[in-house]
This record gives sequence, structure tokens and C-alpha cells, in this order.
Amino acid sequence: MPRKKVPVLPAAPARSACVIGAGLGGLALALRLQAQGFAVTLVEAQPSAGGLIRRREAAGYTFEEGPGDLGELTPWHDLAAAAGCELADLATLREITPACRYYWRDAAAFDLSADPAEQARQLGRIAPHDITGYEDLQAWYAAARADVWSRLAEAPLSGPAQAFAALPAVLRNHGWRSAWGLVSHFVENEQLREALALPTLLSGANPFGASALTLLGQLAPGQAAWWPSGGMSALVDALLARFKAIGGTVRLHDRVVQLELIGNRISAVVTQSGWREHFSAVASNADVVHTYRDLLRHSPRGTKMSKSLARRRYAPSALVVHFALTGTWPGVPHRAVLFAARFKELFGDIFGLGVLPQDGLILLHHPSVTDPSLAPAGTSLFRAVLPVAHLGKLPVDWEALAPLIAKRVLSEIGRRLIPDIHDRIVAQAVTTPRDLALDLGAHLGGGWSLEATPLQAAFQRPPHRDPGLANFYLVGAATHPGAGVAAVLAGAKAAAKLINREQ
Repeated sequence: MPRKKVPVLPAAPARSACVIGAGLGGLALALRLQAQGFAVTLVEAQPSAGGLIRRREAAGYTFEEGPGDLGELTPWHDLAAAAGCELADLATLREITPACRYYWRDAAAFDLSADPAEQARQLGRIAPHDITGYEDLQAWYAAARADVWSRLAEAPLSGPAQAFAALPAVLRNHGWRSAWGLVSHFVENEQLREALALPTLLSGANPFGASALTLLGQLAPGQAAWWPSGGMSALVDALLARFKAIGGTVRLHDRVVQLELIGNRISAVVTQSGWREHFSAVASNADVVHTYRDLLRHSPRGTKMSKSLARRRYAPSALVVHFALTGTWPGVPHRAVLFAARFKELFGDIFGLGVLPQDGLILLHHPSVTDPSLAPAGTSLFRAVLPVAHLGKLPVDWEALAPLIAKRVLSEIGRRLIPDIHDRIVAQAVTTPRDLALDLGAHLGGGWSLEATPLQAAFQRPPHRDPGLANFYLVGAATHPGAGVAAVLAGAKAAAKLINREQ
């Protein structure tokens, strides 16, 4: 009987890697691997890098999507150093002052400030009895970041053993509390609690369900917020240029359509243009469901993981209204939050019930107040983000609803901040959950992939290396430690360590 012929794995260049998706996580991973001696090819389906950080043109204006600031600078300095340069070589930073302003419907307002004297004044105005508690919360951030962040967020978790080893640090830093529970432990004023717990939403997390440690990926109270001149997309362009400068290869506007396997290894990456190449390691920054369901559709591992991922809980999405106005508005800060009449119930609508609330919370960005170069003289750029349930919970006709909801959002901003807003609009564009699903392949049109819950944290998220595939890795919001700028950068650092060790 003839012996069965065993497939021979094609020879891949030694220490070569393909990173699929040039979102922030993929770009950071590609930079680190290239600097570590890998020959890296970065493949992106869109015409430009950045993923969720992207530009939109409307009526001659350039609007930007994605994070509204850099947040904590340490991960950015670390990434720049790994790429052999300084953060100052990549971007000119402007401080955002105040770091954020919170508006309530009763006309109360509160600024987060990096200036201790100004912060004390703000606290003394709305919650004087919480000044000590606020300072204790600041101390918690500093201690927890030093004790937990590098131990968990920047380390690749291959299983429960590593997570359990970090359990004492998690417990002593209140990781068993919810974000809302932790903030409430330190401060009593209800409005101050809302302001300090809200940042979990920027990780796609519910402050009433996510661990307090989710807060560590966001700007800490008392820290300065920063904006790169030209916008976040300008920083992405600089990172991409640095990647090319140190020898990296980039393929833009060429969607990966298949990952070929031989045995338990990815043997080739195939793109829509017909390009096909072999690598010793392959990492995906693409949506995790798309990665397994579509790119690995011919493999048993892809089928198994697709079914498993379909049973997971996913973070919500957002409707984004971009608009330009005549006039300048120095009294409207770079970052602001317009709270609705409800808080806890609103998160129940978005994360649980999946209904479209009438009193939505609005995250308002006004980047041209910090960086006037973003708008023509005499005009201002804004972006209003309305968190909504993902398409799985809220399967509505977004094409029909979006203009109506956008008008309602603008009217609310007009009522509270800019009275004649509708008369001043010179350009407008809207992005919906449907757009995120179609343009970026985001599962259910979500903005943050898997929801951050206690049962979907640490090793319970898809690991950086797929346990069934010897040379396949994940980076981005779906894997450990989760979504949000700092978390995604930490995850890229962890993945780079793992790939460098294993390949």
C-alpha cells in the first residue's frame, strides 16, 4: 500500500512576519517586530492606515474618527523608543485644557484639570467633602498602574496560571469591584461619581459591570490630556512612515482574503489582488470574528472559533455626527460630555436591552479649539458621539434613522451650548454602526469588539497566540487586555514579546 504523501510546509524567510490590519494595534505590533529584527509586511484593506482612526471628507472639510486624545503618554513614549525614536520625532503635542468638561442637564458643570489648584477649585465648587476621596482615587490609579498594569496588561497571558499568579495584585487593588463601585468607594457626590466612572465607556465597557481595573487604561484624574498637531491620523501617518524608515513593507488597499494552512501552521497569506506570500509568523489586527469566520473559513480551527465567538458578548457601537460651524467657540472645550437625565438606566438600555434611548449621552469633541489648523479661519470642527447598542441588539434601518438622530443630537448641543447651531452648519457627515460593519468589517458594527466583563477578561479573551495554530497571533481590542488606546498599545507590546520568544 503506497504511503500517504505528507504536505511539505513552504519555506518562509527566517524571522519574517505578516501583520494583517494597520489599525493602531497592528501598526504598533509591526513597528515593534520590525525593530526586533523581523522582516515585516503590513497589509491593510483600506487605502490608508489607522483602522478606526480615519479621515472623512465633506464639503471641503476633513473630519476625523477615532480617539479624541492620546490619553496617558507613557505607552506612546514606550512605542516610540521601541521604534528607535522619540515621541517628539513623531508628533508635536498640544495640551488639552481642561482635560474634559462634564455638563449635566441641571446646568451643573465640572472640569477635570491637570492643575492641582484648579482641580481643587472645581471640586470645592460641586463636592467639597469629596476632595480627600478624590485624592485617594488618584493614589489608587498610581498604585494600581505600578502594581497591575505591567504585570497583566503588558504581559502575554497563555492561560489561567499567569492570571492567577497576578490575582493577589488584582485583589489588593480593588479589581473585584466594578468601576462604579470603586469610584463610589472614594467619592460620595453622585455627579462626581458619574464623571469619574464614565471613562470605562471609552473601552467599550459598562461602568456598572466592568472591573475597576478597566479604568487603568484611561486618563487618570489629575493627568494632562494631549493632542497631536494635525490630529490622530497625522500621528498614524508618522508611525507608518517610521515603520517604512526602519525597513518595513506596507501593502495598502489590498484586502487579505485567505490564510492558507498546512497542519497547524499558517503557510501563506493571500490577498484580493492575488498577492501570496509565506511568513514564519502571521498576526491579525482585523476584527476577530472576521479573522476566524472568513480568513480561516477553510480550516476546522476557523469554524470552531467562529462558533465560539458567536456566543460571546460584544461591546456597543456609536453613531457619530461630524459637523463644521461658522464662528469660533473658545468656550466649548476640546473634550466634553453632555450627560442625559439618566445614567445607570441609560447603560442598561445600551448594554442590556438594546433600545434606542430618547435621552442619549453625548461625547462632544471640538479639536479645532486646541488645533486651529484643522479648520479654515472663522470656522470650527466638531464631532458628537452617541453610544448605541450594536446591530445584534438594535437591528434598525440606520440609513433611514441616522439623519433624524443626527438632527436630535445637534438640537441637544444647540440647546445646551450653541443656541443657533442649525443656522451655522456648513458641513456635516454621519457614521453609523452599519458603516463600521461595512467599511471596517466590525462584527455587529461594534466599536470595541468583545465587551469587557469579568467573564471576558484576561485569559478568558482570545489569547495573543491561538493555541491551535503554532504561528498565528492576535492583536487589538478583542484580545488581552482589551479595547481603548492604552490597552491596545499594551496588547501589541505583549504580542511582540511572545512572537519574538516563539518565532
